[in-house]
Amino acid sequence: MRIWDLPPALLCRQRLLGEHRELHGLWIVLTQGRAGYRGHPETRRWEGRLAALYNRHEDLVAEMLARGYQHKSPLDASLAAGLAIQDRWVDSPIEQYEILCGKPCPCPLIHWSPNDRTE
Repeated sequence: MRIWDLPPALLCRQRLLGEHRELHGLWIVLTQGRAGYRGHPETRRWEGRLAALYNRHEDLVAEMLARGYQHKSPLDASLAAGLAIQDRWVDSPIEQYEILCGKPCPCPLIHWSPNDRTE
């Protein structure tokens, strides 16, 4: 499971749609008390930050729509409580960027730095 802290525009199709799918799974774990992935570090970093997770979802959706994809799975905004900014990481944004650069996918990652964050 991975929710990136990089601008969605930097993600290839596979990473963008994969993160969207995983975010929905994480949302269910956190809002419905499901056990799956409850102890995962990625899950724990979003506890108390549903507003930030909701915002990340909206950023992903905006990028999906900009690329011409359809979106039919909105989150319930009334559940988006807690902090609206994510400031806890499993891997820092710089480390996440380096991880993505090492993957064999077409993510458009050239010339990005944390100062370029758009979220």
